[in-house]
Amino acid sequence: MMKKLVIAVSAVVLTASCGGGGGVSAGDGVTLNYVLWDDVQQGAYQQCADAFQKANPDITIKITQSAWDQYWQNLTTQMVSGDAPDVITMQASFYPQFVKNGQLLDLQPMVTADKVDLTQYWPGLAEQWVKDGKRYGLPKDWDTMAIVYNVKQAKEAGVDLSDLTWNPDDGGTFEDALAKLTVDTAGKRGDEPGFDKTKIAVHGYAPELNDGSLGQNSWGNLAVSNGFSFIDKNPFGTKYFYDDPKLIETATWYKSIADKGYTPSYDKTSSLGTDAVLTSGKAALGITGSWMIKTYLDATEQEFAFAPLPTGPLGRKSSFNGLADVIYAGTEHKDAAWKWVKFLGSTDCQNIVADNAVVFPAILSATERVLAAHEKAGREVQLFVDEAKAKDGTFLLPVSDHGDEINQIVGTALDEVWLGQKDAKTALTAANQQVNGLFAGG
Repeated sequence: MMKKLVIAVSAVVLTASCGGGGGVSAGDGVTLNYVLWDDVQQGAYQQCADAFQKANPDITIKITQSAWDQYWQNLTTQMVSGDAPDVITMQASFYPQFVKNGQLLDLQPMVTADKVDLTQYWPGLAEQWVKDGKRYGLPKDWDTMAIVYNVKQAKEAGVDLSDLTWNPDDGGTFEDALAKLTVDTAGKRGDEPGFDKTKIAVHGYAPELNDGSLGQNSWGNLAVSNGFSFIDKNPFGTKYFYDDPKLIETATWYKSIADKGYTPSYDKTSSLGTDAVLTSGKAALGITGSWMIKTYLDATEQEFAFAPLPTGPLGRKSSFNGLADVIYAGTEHKDAAWKWVKFLGSTDCQNIVADNAVVFPAILSATERVLAAHEKAGREVQLFVDEAKAKDGTFLLPVSDHGDEINQIVGTALDEVWLGQKDAKTALTAANQQVNGLFAGG
């Protein structure tokens, strides 16, 4: 799960520490501190902890959950103070800078010694966590993206969202659908005579445009479907392509649909997020990831469903991303921490996670279990797996050094585009020069 890459991990705030290098000895045993940011997943990982502790009575797992922004602020401060948690849920775009600072443990010797089968994971996930021959994480889950939409509003608009097309010139059938889904305060739809784009009751689309340098929840998927590539090599390339005309076209299209009233104006919604706008009924659809399945399909405020992303000029393209569990290099309990990470990356734990149906576990064999759990609960989510399996249907989000700086540079440039302060070509060309300047000199 990615969530929004919207903060610099180098931010430092005062926060309570986790104590004594993360874990503490308790009598003859050890207490390990394990942190995550998703409250929806906490229960499943507590079940994993219970099973682990039963098999390892000398090790206690203490799980701490905090919201996304606070999570990274806490972690950065704890790393600086030498007091970080023993085991950390990590996002691929963030980990290189912790590696650069010597703050994460190389797991490869332990993976080799214990003969951990890395082929059990979805292709591409394990490789993201290797730099210079050292492995810093074991995969825990994966996600793909889809359209989430308000069932009632789509039905009232008479739109079929199951097989949309998109291009940056006229927006394809995706833009046609957005026009029909947008309703002004007089009840006129965006494709009807007399529609007033200045007085909107329901927007067709609530894009998550404050999405940093990746656009996972918005422009990134469409840009790649238009022929855009983020970086020359992944992971750990050194040349970015944010000045690519294919991205510029995509960003320009996003600004155009805002100008037509099909999306909320950025200055009014950049701090709200797609979830709040959709839940309030003030927008009909968004783009979201599979980690949000239960949040939307179990919602009581509105009835939601999922549809595939639009098919672009080069086909349908979804980001494919995964988290991993990593070990703090300063832990005083390396062996115990490795036992816990190895268990988190095992079938035993990932089957528990699958049965809770909160995310798609990284282990391939757990996929059918999570689908069965969703089906039992009445949730239709097969499209996320179909996209993951589609030939050339996914792309990995870029992993490189300078991730936090790149996020800030590109995020600021796109803010200027969404706010109408600069055109996409001017803003992104300048941003790309700055980004690639970070790698000058090796």
